[in-house]
Amino acid sequence: MDVQGWLETVPAVSIYLLVGVVIGVESLGIPLPGEIVLVAAALLASQQGHINPYILAACASAGAVAGDSTGYLIGRKGGRPLLAWLARKFPKHFGESQVGTAERSFERWGMWAVFFGRFVALLRIFAGPLAGVLKMPYWKFLIANLLGGVVWAGGTTLIVYEVGKVAEAWLKRFSYLGLVLAVVIGVASMLVVKRRANKAAEKRAQEQGPEEPVPVPSGTAD
Repeated sequence: MDVQGWLETVPAVSIYLLVGVVIGVESLGIPLPGEIVLVAAALLASQQGHINPYILAACASAGAVAGDSTGYLIGRKGGRPLLAWLARKFPKHFGESQVGTAERSFERWGMWAVFFGRFVALLRIFAGPLAGVLKMPYWKFLIANLLGGVVWAGGTTLIVYEVGKVAEAWLKRFSYLGLVLAVVIGVASMLVVKRRANKAAEKRAQEQGPEEPVPVPSGTAD
């Protein structure tokens, strides 16, 4: 069986579940390549008629909103000790510099840090848990979470899907090699955006000078 034929045998529900779960776990606060999976799935949908882009967008949005909400509840319950635990487990993502940058974003933008955090690699995994740790009112968090999840996940799915449809004739000409190349280009583009966002965050941190260590009390905050 060729690759094109194999892809057609993958149940659509499996793609929907994979995208929803990966994005949900990433939004919960666990570093996973959610946007890469989303872009790849949207490109696949543009070439495979059995995958509905609107259902895919809905599953991605649901995963984003549910993951962020769960992360908020965990952060509100776990408090600062949770951040210390995450720093030990994922030092590259939850180190003092990353936490400090995320906290400054919350102090400056409030609830909209949750919304815009969807489009910034660093804030995407921080938004839910940190909003809970900082005791942001849940109604504010929920509004920004819903808007951010739908605009980012749903919008990314539909935009990438339409781009894939426009390139459909070219992809068919080169069969599965074109599809692989399109996925590689999409993933590379997302990685470039993430790298630039991280560099911008590091530059802001350097301009604002040394950061104070994040205090970690002995008990839980609640």
